Amino acid sequence: MNTSFRSLLLPATLLALTCTASMHSQMQSMTGSAPGKPPASPPATATATLDGKALTIHYSAPSLRGRKMIGEHEPYGKIWRTGANPATMFTTAAALKLGTLDVPAGTYTIYSVPQAPGTPWQLVINKQTGQWGTEYHEDQDLGRTPMMTKPASKSQEVMSISFENVHGKTAELHIRWADLDEYVKVEAK
Repeated sequence: MNTSFRSLLLPATLLALTCTASMHSQMQSMTGSAPGKPPASPPATATATLDGKALTIHYSAPSLRGRKMIGEHEPYGKIWRTGANPATMFTTAAALKLGTLDVPAGTYTIYSVPQAPGTPWQLVINKQTGQWGTEYHEDQDLGRTPMMTKPASKSQEVMSISFENVHGKTAELHIRWADLDEYVKVEAK
């Protein structure tokens, strides 16, 4: 290897290592993890197939860790990122009826508005994607739909989003955390 090539190779290698370390550090801070430790709110996925078409939700699943979240840390009546870290992303290959809302096939961000017991939550479908979870612009809302509540069978430490009761063209989309089970009906059009 000639000397001038080696003199270029070392700075380029150092730059690549520095960029890699910086990106790794940024990812750790985005997921709340320390080096060598799992993230505080690990990534999770919910999937379903309705009428032969895929539905996928990517989110980060926070834990209670002794905190009262909904109603205190996440106040009633305020927009919530419905997870942690990056915005919760929802992709559907099918046009849907999500509760009372018509949702064309595409990729969206899911938010919600928690409410005090006895008042329905609102599920928010937002057209902006790729943002950090707390970056919300109401003018980008596709729309909102009221959610229903089921009594939780037991307290749940880690928040989850799931598709349940999947049959042909229909399912339920559930958000569970602590003693909450909020859900909305989903139907492929």
